[in-house]
Amino acid sequence: MRIEILGTESLGVRGLCCLVITKERRILIDPGVALGYLRHGQLPHPFQVAVGAMIRERIIAALADATDVVISHFHGDHVPLVGANPYQLPMSSVVEGLKGPRFWAAGSEGLSETIRQRREAVSRACGTSLPVAEGESEVPFCFSTAMPHGEERNTLGTVMMTRIEEDGFVFAHASDIQLLERRSITQLLEWKPDIVIASGPPLYLYRLSRSAQQRAWENGRQLAKEVPTLILDHHLLRSQGGIRWLDRLNGSTKNHVICAADYRGEKRRFLEAWRRKLYRELPVPKGWHKDYAHGRTDTTGYQRWRSWDLSKM
Repeated sequence: MRIEILGTESLGVRGLCCLVITKERRILIDPGVALGYLRHGQLPHPFQVAVGAMIRERIIAALADATDVVISHFHGDHVPLVGANPYQLPMSSVVEGLKGPRFWAAGSEGLSETIRQRREAVSRACGTSLPVAEGESEVPFCFSTAMPHGEERNTLGTVMMTRIEEDGFVFAHASDIQLLERRSITQLLEWKPDIVIASGPPLYLYRLSRSAQQRAWENGRQLAKEVPTLILDHHLLRSQGGIRWLDRLNGSTKNHVICAADYRGEKRRFLEAWRRKLYRELPVPKGWHKDYAHGRTDTTGYQRWRSWDLSKM
């Protein structure tokens, strides 16, 4: 089994997209990308926009020969969208790629009208009704029942976790659980994974209570103790505090607690957490984002920042 992490916060975008390659399948999980439309009152910096465009192309290429597509939930950083903003993955760019793979999708119960429409849009694009995979098992897959997106009884809905096994090796994808509820952690540990990729807690949100933060830490400690390689990313790494949290958790165990960039052997690109720094060091002219949205400019001139040169990636 080979695991390629295509897009998440330590790689410069929002999402938790992975390609899992087995002997017989190419499984694409959560084929979506976003940039965080506003942070600190600022739109995505053009360098981040350039990174986002690069990762969109990676996802489109992976979709072209995917045998299976798994959708953990239907938020805009996890699926292609009709009416996508300039920094997301538009449905129009992947329509043909959606017609071939077999789909495994989170259910439709309890969805808001907007999220229900997104699910229906994906269904129309792939030319068949999306099956509900929650609670189902079929080699090499096992899917969880609906788990909380963050804390129980919030307004963000639920997510579906995925277990994939080949030759006794187990990979688990735990999108957007944020380590905040015990039952998702219990399910992961029952699956006995060798590698887990999951969203850590959204420490950048002021509404996250101290008790919730402590609960996430305790859950993270248990996963780190029992899972040989724990990849934490996504919500956690949208802030400097989250980066420090990850490194502190890694220091608390003999196992590996890393981010997606570490797993890929690349330099960490926490571009959302560094947005203010980007604007200071690489100024952006007024009106750039409007011009970009209307196709009047591109990211030429924003391909390099510090030691990164996107033209060589």
